[in-house]
Amino acid sequence: MTGNEPIVEMAGIEIEFPGVKALDGVDFRMFPGEVHTLMGENGAGKSTLIKALTGVYRIDAGTIRVAGEPRRFHGTADAQEAGIATVYQEVNLCANLSIGENVMLGHEVRGPLGINWRATHREARSALARLGLQEVDPTKPLSSLSIALQQLVAIARSMVIDPKVLVLDEPTSSLDALEVEALFAVIRKLRAEGVAILFVSHFLDQVYEISDRITVLRNGAYIGERKTNELDRAELISMMIGKDFAAMQSLGEGRGRGMVGGDVVLDARGIARKGAIGATDIELRRGELLGFAGLLGAGRTELARLLSGADRPDAGELRLGGKKTTLGSPGAGLANRIAYSTENRRDEGIIADLTVRENIILALQAERGWLRPIPRRVQDEIAAKYIDALGVRPADPERAIGNLSGGNQQKALLGRWLATEPEVLILDEPTRGIDIGAKAEIQEYVAELAEGGMSVVFISSELEEVVRLCQRIAVLKDHEKIAEITTTPEVTAQTIVDTIAEHTAEKEVAA
Repeated sequence: MTGNEPIVEMAGIEIEFPGVKALDGVDFRMFPGEVHTLMGENGAGKSTLIKALTGVYRIDAGTIRVAGEPRRFHGTADAQEAGIATVYQEVNLCANLSIGENVMLGHEVRGPLGINWRATHREARSALARLGLQEVDPTKPLSSLSIALQQLVAIARSMVIDPKVLVLDEPTSSLDALEVEALFAVIRKLRAEGVAILFVSHFLDQVYEISDRITVLRNGAYIGERKTNELDRAELISMMIGKDFAAMQSLGEGRGRGMVGGDVVLDARGIARKGAIGATDIELRRGELLGFAGLLGAGRTELARLLSGADRPDAGELRLGGKKTTLGSPGAGLANRIAYSTENRRDEGIIADLTVRENIILALQAERGWLRPIPRRVQDEIAAKYIDALGVRPADPERAIGNLSGGNQQKALLGRWLATEPEVLILDEPTRGIDIGAKAEIQEYVAELAEGGMSVVFISSELEEVVRLCQRIAVLKDHEKIAEITTTPEVTAQTIVDTIAEHTAEKEVAA
């Protein structure tokens, strides 16, 4: 076998679950000494294909070849025997064991009296050194390492079997920029040794930095395979979402920048909560998209919670439609046509064991009262309306929402709040942790809501997203509003960064 021949060939792969065909005739291949990225929206079939390759799922049709040999995987052990190792997004290590014990788990060096721990730690040290971690003491507890180093320990453990293929599932999701660079150095080293690496990530910058080849899936089907340096980002995203991304990208740019001329819907004056947010003035007009921008911990969420009634302010005044109003609870917010979608989708948003239908009608039922259940026919109509409007996939209202991808969970959660027919919709990080396709669809839908007259507060850590969507941006730092920017064509993400930096410099001079 030569480097010009695939180490992995998957052809015509089909996997079907009750009510849905997860993979429909998918082809996929990987070459030795190459980093390959699998791209697609949440729900496109990426995870299913990876689980087929790693032995978690059995295929219903198609063939798998590894190093030219036909393989039929009945479990993960079969995949490992074929030379396929996997490092998952959540570091799957044992915190109560030493570093060396984690590296060699299941592959300890044995002698006549059982495990030879000295030899085992020596082998672990060698495995760590292969990844440039020769300074790491394998006898130390795993808990002594940072998350980034634990990620590298997990990779070292996977390399103990000397795999031909290494699958890295979202390995950078919990790493900062310097830690990502350290991981990429390890990936490049393994690539140079001839290991085929499947790199799974939602971060396009990282994909283009480290990947040699990209395969795109959409709705469980194979769309295409391209070399990374021959595929520009707009074309990649268009392949993923099946739409012209360049047209979608301009959705906020042609809507009319600057102040919206509608009536003032929400007017907060000096609103504050001790320890959460200083006295703040916020005005929101009908049909406006107002952004909250700032660094982590700036006070964006705290301000959103005061405006929605999730928290009660200590000071200040809130007027809705010109009328002074007190919001003491989320229920009071809903009663005043304010809906707030939390940034913590998993713990405070969806209820994983309930169906998509039950999650969508939840806020409406709470507003109506639990003693007056919504008729099932009406529930079905509401769920169908928002599943269709938001493109929730699979379009099965009776599927447990916890089984949906993150992007589809977020769409269903948005449907929950839209079902209450709010006048003000507050979205806290609605596109965090979802793929670019679902992100673009949610952005497009939110822009359409504003164009239809809904007033929207949009909070995002991605400054480019806030600048592109919003007519005005409230900039927060250290739990106070430091500026308000009207978005003209000259305003960029850097404008916000410079605003924060200038405020910091002014405070230092004043001090």
